Amino acid sequence: MRIRTCMIASGLTAMLALTGCSTTSETKTVPVAAAAPVKTQTNAIFSDAYGPVTDAGYPLPAIPISRLDKKFHRQIVDFDTKEQPGTIIVNTQERFLYYVLPNGKAMRYGIGVGKQGFAWSGEAYVAWKQEWPTWHPPKEMAVRKPDIARYVDDGMGPGLSNPLGARAMYLFNEKGQDTLFRLHGTPEWASIGTAASSGCIRLMNQDVIDLYNRVRPGRETKVVVIQ
Repeated sequence: MRIRTCMIASGLTAMLALTGCSTTSETKTVPVAAAAPVKTQTNAIFSDAYGPVTDAGYPLPAIPISRLDKKFHRQIVDFDTKEQPGTIIVNTQERFLYYVLPNGKAMRYGIGVGKQGFAWSGEAYVAWKQEWPTWHPPKEMAVRKPDIARYVDDGMGPGLSNPLGARAMYLFNEKGQDTLFRLHGTPEWASIGTAASSGCIRLMNQDVIDLYNRVRPGRETKVVVIQ
């Protein structure tokens, strides 16, 4: 599959202010080296990777993965692209995130995407990443949902019900500006494959942990989002 990239629209900042993933966090994770990319010529599906796990003291429950279409299970697939290994390509229409591997392969994850009106596309990079992040909803979202207003200033601490899940990766544009969009986990596994979130790209917690371990923050980690 050939991927066409597109530039971020000039009005992106204004649009982003309306999205539910326009979050900040009290602390930033120091960039760390990424895990070695998977080097294999064999396609594989990792349906057994969704069992219960304790991560940083948080007991993540097992995901009933058999109830989710198998195409959204984490798997290595053939992938034809000119992008370099380590690039992240998000196809919002297909509901897939691809982490490009060497030798014409990619690790593919099922994702949930923004509802109509919150969708976006363009190029960015992973500026930094964080384990078990704090969620600060934007004021605009609090207006729509008054029950979350208390989290605007103080934030929702890490935990199993936190909308950002077990990991978050923060996307900045080529000018070094925060796009306010995130690649993040979610406790709502049933939303994978749907347009259910308020703008960000969500993965199952077990998948976002796997992706997080592969990603090295910095401008070399390019993210391409296509509709």
